[in-house]
Amino acid sequence: MYAAMQRSAKAEYACVAMLELAARYAEKRPIRVADIAQRHNISERFLVQILLALKYAGLVESTRGAAGGYTLSRSPETITLYDILQVTDPPPKPETQDGRSQFSPFFRQLQNVWLRVRQAEEEVLKQMTLADLVAQCEGPHYVI
Repeated sequence: MYAAMQRSAKAEYACVAMLELAARYAEKRPIRVADIAQRHNISERFLVQILLALKYAGLVESTRGAAGGYTLSRSPETITLYDILQVTDPPPKPETQDGRSQFSPFFRQLQNVWLRVRQAEEEVLKQMTLADLVAQCEGPHYVI
């Protein structure tokens, strides 16, 4: 089964929320869930669940109260897309060779290709930090 580059809505929203927090990291103040949800048209209820998972994983911190919200737990230069996707869309557990032994050599060869694709994707995700993506978004924009 080929699964590279297929991401859940949860993963997409988590990445967008983390990018929002990264873009506002220098402000040193918590960002409200409602602000993120409204700005990016995400269900506030769903976003709360996502942010709680990211908090449990140590990627964000929360502050309660009227001035409360979420902040990154560390700098955007140290958080990668891989870190986020490990929380929201962890990779499937690899199948054992015994589990595939009944399949034809063609099937096994395709499985090897899908594995290589997944490994290449993982390398890209490990190199792409939130700071990189925010910088790309804030760079010059060209309209054609």
